Amino acid sequence: MRTALHVSGPPLRHSRTVIGVLASCGIAVSLMQTLVVPLLPEFPRLLDTTPGNAAWLVTAALISGAVFSPVLGRLGDMYGKRRMLLVALGLMALGSAIGAVTDDFAAVLVGRVLQGTAVGVVPLGISIMRDLLPEDKVASGVALMSATLGIGGAIGLPITGVVAQHLSWHWLFAGAVAFALLEMLLVRRIVPESALRTGGRFDLLGAVGLSAALTCLLLAISKGNDWGWSSALVLGLFGGAAVLFAGWGWYELRTPAPLVNLRVSARPVVLLTNINSVLVGMAMFAGFLVGAQLMQAPEATGYGFGMSLVLSGVVLLPIGSAMGVFSPLSARITRRWGPRTTLITGSLVLVAGHLASSALHGPLPVVVGGLTVVAIGGALVYGALPTTIMRAVPSTETAAANSLNTLARSIGTSGCSAVVAALTTGSVVHVAGVEYPSGAAYSAVFLVAGGAAALAVLLAALTPALPAPGSTTASDTSYEPVRSR
Repeated sequence: MRTALHVSGPPLRHSRTVIGVLASCGIAVSLMQTLVVPLLPEFPRLLDTTPGNAAWLVTAALISGAVFSPVLGRLGDMYGKRRMLLVALGLMALGSAIGAVTDDFAAVLVGRVLQGTAVGVVPLGISIMRDLLPEDKVASGVALMSATLGIGGAIGLPITGVVAQHLSWHWLFAGAVAFALLEMLLVRRIVPESALRTGGRFDLLGAVGLSAALTCLLLAISKGNDWGWSSALVLGLFGGAAVLFAGWGWYELRTPAPLVNLRVSARPVVLLTNINSVLVGMAMFAGFLVGAQLMQAPEATGYGFGMSLVLSGVVLLPIGSAMGVFSPLSARITRRWGPRTTLITGSLVLVAGHLASSALHGPLPVVVGGLTVVAIGGALVYGALPTTIMRAVPSTETAAANSLNTLARSIGTSGCSAVVAALTTGSVVHVAGVEYPSGAAYSAVFLVAGGAAALAVLLAALTPALPAPGSTTASDTSYEPVRSR
């Protein structure tokens, strides 16, 4: 069994620049996820449509991101990760440009679909870091890149609020165009292409099958509360997803160059880590979903603080800041004790934050503190998930494997949205003729999220430990030599 090697990447100063550029790409993409959320109540009027149609501006981006993430990851392994990263940013720029110049709902919906495809930037950036960076910089770079999914979501709310309050909503999309074009320029000038390629033929049938199965699954999860969980449409979508996934899996196991290597994905480390990602996605996203609602609810509800959209976003900025500050700690724990220890530690912090938030709805510093603890736990876990995956798969499959892990987190966040919607509409209070979720409903949300985090602790403890990179016990298939330009 050979000793694993990692060929030195760019010089130290340039390595930091590469990390900064890729992380800024991750923030740009994660901003797209929350870009339209504060404006959903206004879009029926702005776009001359119904509230139900307006909700598709969120759902469509979610589904397109889930569908395109594994496709871009596989193409990145085959034809170049930087090349596919630029393609994803280009699609984001195109979608943003459409939204910037039109008031037609259908056109804006197409723009949101194109924006959603850019989620693949994050796993591609993580894989580029593994291929290019010196070994001592990989863990910290990956942790920061992974945390951008939360950082961008946290800072996006106040930005959207300020722009929506003082400017036309079109400026949000125009700003996204400028951001995407700037990122493309920086990537082309600073980030070199990885020399590691798999080649081969792209599995088009596998991509179509996975896309159809994911669309059915995520559509059912996202719209279950609106259409009814027992409705024929939702049950049919779940049934269709099950049949499509089964057929897709049968085909992938038999094709010589599959979109997703299911034999690698079935390894205990990879399988348990991806299941863990679903749970962590649920646990992490709960704080983002209900934090702003808690801040903006009237004081008469017994738990709210009566803040404006902009002020609530500013108050919740510590959440995003905590993810950025604590992502290096995730890397340090991983380097010293391994990613499994980081996963367990971060998940325990998530449990603590959710339990505190479920019991304490005031005063304001305590509420913000509880949500910040949740963000810290999320930063620790998010930093360790891709590291675990990359140590368990061949280096020629890192982009596809990381994309599948990002997809698992997306399924978790989608499930979290459905759970939060069900719980917050199941127990309500009335203030001045307006219906709001009750304090008990929010407590239930945090308890469910804490339960998901507790299950993540158990799964992380059951996940087999992996040897560190460079150890003589590392297998050729779990950590292969990396070539760098």
